[in-house]
Amino acid sequence: MSIVKEFKAFAMRGNVVDMAVGVIIGGAFGKIVSSLVDDVIMPIIGMITGGIDFTGLKATIGESSITYGNFIQNVVDFLIIAFCIFMMIKGLNKLSKKKEEEKPAEPPTPSKEEILLTEIRDLLKENK
Repeated sequence: MSIVKEFKAFAMRGNVVDMAVGVIIGGAFGKIVSSLVDDVIMPIIGMITGGIDFTGLKATIGESSITYGNFIQNVVDFLIIAFCIFMMIKGLNKLSKKKEEEKPAEPPTPSKEEILLTEIRDLLKENK
């Protein structure tokens, strides 16, 4: 099989395509959450803390500066993104449970004894 055919077979598998869609949607979702953090949540936190802008926080040691405010911002971003993803997965799990509950339950497979008794019953009916 040529390299092109192998790559096409690999790329067209369901898992790869699903993963690509997930990465693209995840990137877009990350931008939305980052905007939520930067434009809505951090200004509110800044007002609560007396107007402190976290991204401007830094400590200077000699000629170098440690911008720990950016670290605080990234931690808050991560926590909010993780919480949003958790809530989204929780919602999807709830929907999939409902779908599973809606499916009619399959009748249980009869045991060997039940099969044998059914055969005996059928034979007795034939002999009458």
